[in-house]
Amino acid sequence: MPSLTLPYIPHYVAAPPSKETLEYADLAIIDISKADTEEGQAALAIEVREALLNHGFFYVVNHGYSQDQTDRIFDIADLPFSVVSDSEKQIYAGTMKQSGSYQGYKLRQYWHIDAGVRDQLEHYNINRDVTKRGHPETLRPLLPELKEFSKYNHFNVLHPVLRLIARSLELPEDTLVNNHDYDAIGETYVRFMKYYPRTEEEEVKTKNVWLKGHTDFGSITILWSQPVAGLQILTREGKWRWVRHIENALVVNTGDALDFLTGGYYKGTIHRVVKPPEDQQNYTRLGVFYFVMPNDDVKLVPMAESPVMQRAGIHRRCDDSEAPTMEQWRKARTSAYGQSELENSKEKGVEQEIINGVLVKHYN
Repeated sequence: MPSLTLPYIPHYVAAPPSKETLEYADLAIIDISKADTEEGQAALAIEVREALLNHGFFYVVNHGYSQDQTDRIFDIADLPFSVVSDSEKQIYAGTMKQSGSYQGYKLRQYWHIDAGVRDQLEHYNINRDVTKRGHPETLRPLLPELKEFSKYNHFNVLHPVLRLIARSLELPEDTLVNNHDYDAIGETYVRFMKYYPRTEEEEVKTKNVWLKGHTDFGSITILWSQPVAGLQILTREGKWRWVRHIENALVVNTGDALDFLTGGYYKGTIHRVVKPPEDQQNYTRLGVFYFVMPNDDVKLVPMAESPVMQRAGIHRRCDDSEAPTMEQWRKARTSAYGQSELENSKEKGVEQEIINGVLVKHYN
């Protein structure tokens, strides 16, 4: 993608990787280039099934983007935060609570984290249809690149992964691809996110938790790996483990929509963000994501025709007649997140709320 014809933008200098000894999750590494052959797809489908059952997270490597291309995307990702003025950010601020959509900016201190402490992160969200709304002036010349980046995530990463997941469920391989149509009405989007260091008082009040344990509400999330540690997953054994940075790898995890569609066979994985290790605490943490959701009109009911799900047993989160569409679920989760009053659960360290008749847990 980078070439002499692309607009000049400042280079974002990433933090060096942490040298501290951390307890990392042992996540599978999926070489997506092997999906080009029938034999490779069959083997990868087994690897993906094991990865999703064990952790709900895995790495994707050899996805076709060069390190230079990835560096360019992180250069672009920093611009909404480092170049755009606060007054211009306000113009393009999202209306999450009112619209149930993250498009535009989520500004700092919008979410309540814990003990009266509000968040110190901001993100800028761009629908895969980049013309859906206006953008800050500095991003306008870069919209063709952002459109291509979105398409690359969708067709070169998302669709191959969805085909592997379908095969792992013994379903026709385009079962999930068909309800994740690039041109359909829906909210799948690119997110650029930046975490800023917090005060010591904020760290004490929140026990170093920057973002509470939660599940994503889409089907899968694609995170472009970056060096500042902070992401942790809750293992099946109930232990928090760090996610290791792998240069130019992608980190893929499952969310609520896939949990609904697979009748609990592939559960949304609980993850959180915590204070980085000591040798990275003075750095900002810049993230690049592709948040994936089924088409808005997809009803989130189990794909009961799956032989794998039939053998394992289908566990519905609600009656099929009451199941939300993806549009209903994403709007309800977006409107409520960080804004609603949570109730204490009987489980230690767990808070909960009811959204569209479905129990949603948050892990502190």
